[in-house]
Amino acid sequence: MKRKRYEMEKKKTELQTAIEELSLLIITKPVDNTETTHIPLRPLLSFCNLIIQVLDKIGPTMAVLRQDIDQNIQRLEKVCETDPCVYSNLVEILKKERNEETYKKVASCSRALLWLTRTMDFTAGLLQLLSKEVSSKMEELVEECYLTTLKPHHGWIASAAFKVCLKLVPDNKTFMDAIGGRENSYDTLKEDIDTLSSLLTPILKEISIVLVMIAYIYVTIHNLNLISHFHSF
Repeated sequence: MKRKRYEMEKKKTELQTAIEELSLLIITKPVDNTETTHIPLRPLLSFCNLIIQVLDKIGPTMAVLRQDIDQNIQRLEKVCETDPCVYSNLVEILKKERNEETYKKVASCSRALLWLTRTMDFTAGLLQLLSKEVSSKMEELVEECYLTTLKPHHGWIASAAFKVCLKLVPDNKTFMDAIGGRENSYDTLKEDIDTLSSLLTPILKEISIVLVMIAYIYVTIHNLNLISHFHSF
């Protein structure tokens, strides 16, 4: 029985496991009170770790990005470990930094969350493009998604490095096979992508609202623009 369960779990793709993690991420939001919103940290970080595995399939192009994701995850985990009961709620971490006036620091958790949010936006956008434009070149889709999600926030050095690494991305079919197309039909893979997007979009929206209202950070997520009237990063 245990072996059977193990084999079933082994067959799950990163996307399917990511969907399970997102399903556990239930945000509690009292009406008109952002301060008491509850965003569970652990499922979010587990999902971000799975995002790293998906980005790894793109190859060296994502090396710097995946390193940033890992550092940002560790930053949030470190604070959570200081008081798991309180800081298992992501909102409490942001409130702590706001009260201590440390949210604008380069190594703040507020910034870590901002960049994790941007990375999730990039990954979701890329998967959606791949699902809709199967015949397009992988290189073109990665660049298109990068231009709309990450490039506006990158300096010229990071942008130039990304441009060079674009030549190293796999072809469309190779990437799709790597994230589950070999074990499952492409129809199933597209369904997984659609499910992931439908779960992730409202989560990104709520996180963005919290970043603006509590950490005073300007946030741009795909077609969602939230502007803080205080400070911006």
